[in-house]
Amino acid sequence: MTRAGRFVFLVFFAGFLACLPHKTAAQQPTSTAPPPQNPPPQNLPEEGLPEEDADVKPRTYAFDPLEAERNIRVGNFYMHKGTASGYRAAAGRYQDATRYNPSSPEAFLRLGEAEEKLKHTDAAKNAFARVLQLAPDSKFAREAKKKLNRKT
Repeated sequence: MTRAGRFVFLVFFAGFLACLPHKTAAQQPTSTAPPPQNPPPQNLPEEGLPEEDADVKPRTYAFDPLEAERNIRVGNFYMHKGTASGYRAAAGRYQDATRYNPSSPEAFLRLGEAEEKLKHTDAAKNAFARVLQLAPDSKFAREAKKKLNRKT
């Protein structure tokens, strides 16, 4: 092997070694003693502890008309699927919209329509009645009146 060939080989080999993971002194174990055990939990009140699982933690709904409108749009998407699972998803979105903006007649009208598709007649009637309370002279109220008159 020529001198230039050996040089190229050494450069390549050094680059290869540089890519390998190296353990520092801080990463190497210094003793074989077992890790310290956590002390047993003290009796703490449940209400004072933060919730670790975000799915279990109850949602809070602050007044947010923009978020309500977004939920209505997403609910409309699910309603157009025309399936039972789509109607359930839409009802959940419309319910969220009514919580973000409790004075939105459109959210209650759409919730009533979704409940109607799911054959939850009492929930649908309640939602349509809420539309009439919120905006008795609006286009949403006219639609709600039509739906209520069909039900009776």
